[in-house]
Amino acid sequence: NPSTPANPSPPANRNPLPSPNPTRVSLAGVAPCPFCARIARGEVWIARPRAVALADAYPVSVGHTLVVPRACVADPFALSPEDRAALWALVDEAVARLRREHAPCGINVGINVGAAAGQTVPHAHVHLIPRRTGDVPDPRGGVRWVIPDRAAYWAQ
Repeated sequence: NPSTPANPSPPANRNPLPSPNPTRVSLAGVAPCPFCARIARGEVWIARPRAVALADAYPVSVGHTLVVPRACVADPFALSPEDRAALWALVDEAVARLRREHAPCGINVGINVGAAAGQTVPHAHVHLIPRRTGDVPDPRGGVRWVIPDRAAYWAQ
């Protein structure tokens, strides 16, 4: 179709994150989704029909990767069953590649769902954070440290 642009713009954010602070303004509708923009520019590490893996723009370790559905939906549990299955299949593939290329000692796998859980980009994504022995003084508890007062259950 000659009227269809060669590179259509990324989809609008259909499910912006609710803000716990009514004075805080969501980026949804104001700025393009940063993940959709990176996907459109081809800034991906692994590309599949329903999901991509890309380097985290603000990595906490070497190899920090985001696995992102192509559907611009904030809540991963609102994805279609097909998109959710593709997302997790790509998590498996990306972890295998991280292990081959970076040989981490461990990997944290995490999802922030909603502003209260720390989600800052209203597009579902899974963090894959390669870990190394000694990268923190005491890694016990891993993701439990999102609530520091409750993390060290072994000390209670």
